[in-house]
Amino acid sequence: MINKLPPLNAVKTFEAAARHLSFTRAAEELFVTQAAVSHQIKALESFLGVRLFRRAHRTLLLTEEGQSYFQTVSPLLRALSEATDRMMAMRASGALTVSLTPSFAISWLVPRLSEFSAKYPEIDVRIKAVDKESGPLDDDVDVAFFYGRGRWPGLESCKLHSEYRIPVCAPQLLQGTHPLKTPNDLQYYSLLHDGSRQDWKRWLRQASAKHVNANVGPIFSHSTMALQAAILGQGVALGHTTLARPDIESGRLVVPFKTAMLSRDSYFLVFPDEDVDNPKVVAFKAWVMERVMKEQNYLVGIQPEPMDGSYE
Repeated sequence: MINKLPPLNAVKTFEAAARHLSFTRAAEELFVTQAAVSHQIKALESFLGVRLFRRAHRTLLLTEEGQSYFQTVSPLLRALSEATDRMMAMRASGALTVSLTPSFAISWLVPRLSEFSAKYPEIDVRIKAVDKESGPLDDDVDVAFFYGRGRWPGLESCKLHSEYRIPVCAPQLLQGTHPLKTPNDLQYYSLLHDGSRQDWKRWLRQASAKHVNANVGPIFSHSTMALQAAILGQGVALGHTTLARPDIESGRLVVPFKTAMLSRDSYFLVFPDEDVDNPKVVAFKAWVMERVMKEQNYLVGIQPEPMDGSYE
């Protein structure tokens, strides 16, 4: 008989905070507030009767008891997660239709899809590319990726992460007659617009780039088209961190300024309310959120401190 088990959420929160040695990073990974992390840690410390963390010169450290507990619970949580995945894989089977924009499919889902298929071989994934980034789901769609603020009637939504807009360009634009060193240097290059000119106008205003005209430059209907133009050296695009990631990692694009604009909109995984317990949907959601959590370190790494008043 198993007695005296602490709340699982508290243990998960502790494991994340101990792994990052940061309540803030743990909150980002778990999609909760820093206050919620602190509350869970205090509850666990009260349950165990020991302090798990201490601070030294504003640095978060594990106590001796905390280190011992972390070394014990971390592999146990990993084993529990793997066992759960195996059970879910046994239940989940059949066709799963995923709806999303071509830009998100190419930049995020498709490069990772083989991993999902290997983990859930009984699920037959079908990709449906659409131009809309929100709205009601088509009848043949099981899950979708939307871009917005997470409020769609009749749909459950899971936020992937906060989205930033960052200037990106080909490496050669950092050299030459007018190298990109400050935001005002953008006046020498074409601004590549994604959908409309409004995003560049907001970014330039917040960056105090008064000498740059946002009313010029080509407008592209798809984000990947603007990024491709930037790769070819045709100008500077205002990329989404999610979509620009592959090209930044490969070196095809660089980030000339450490200035990011935090967007009110983000990418969400959505599915009908009535499918919240559907094994296929549950499996896909678990895999997506696991991938997102693994990539949090990267997102923090390329997102500089956002500018004041940076919500679009």
